[in-house]
Amino acid sequence: MAVSTGQIALPLDWSAGGANDGPLIVGTSNADAVRYLRHVATWPVRTAVLTGPRGSGRSLMGRLFARETGGRVIDGHDSVSEEALFHAWNAAQASGTPLLIIADALPADWGIALPDLASRLRAVPVLTIGEPDDCLARDLIEALFARRGLVIAPEVPSYIVPRMERSYAMIHRIVAALDAASLEKRRRIGIRLTRETLLSQGLIDPDLLERQDDATCR
Repeated sequence: MAVSTGQIALPLDWSAGGANDGPLIVGTSNADAVRYLRHVATWPVRTAVLTGPRGSGRSLMGRLFARETGGRVIDGHDSVSEEALFHAWNAAQASGTPLLIIADALPADWGIALPDLASRLRAVPVLTIGEPDDCLARDLIEALFARRGLVIAPEVPSYIVPRMERSYAMIHRIVAALDAASLEKRRRIGIRLTRETLLSQGLIDPDLLERQDDATCR
């Protein structure tokens, strides 16, 4: 499924997340997938596959999908047998209850040995979450610090984003590193602690230290 360009503004009930979750942050990398999951009535078959990097919020999207639609979610295509996947696909078509399968890779790369399952998966729409854009990365950093109960200087996320590898995995590593550094040094997370910590651990590019912060998200 193609990914839109430009920042997306959607009237999402999902923005509140679930009882034990933070909010789902929507940007250009995941907006198409969110939109598709919220319009089950338009699905050509009652099953879809959601792929994306770990840490991208795909499991949260699955929980919100199940909460809103009453659908079934299989979080990890390899967490059940091929026979179970096959029966789940058939049950979704027969009952009309939507099925979402969350996976690390595209169905073509699953190595399915069951011919009937392989043929059915070829008809299933695949939703792909891309790596975060600048604005989503910044908002996710803010949200992860808030979930940890950490107060940070407001300019910290905008300082980090232009200097980091653009991936969900790196965002989680950076937040964890700054949380640990703040606790160890008993210092508030500001630009100075951020620069010291992330440089010492090789989490930001030293060649980009003079790069201007991106202030165009809002």
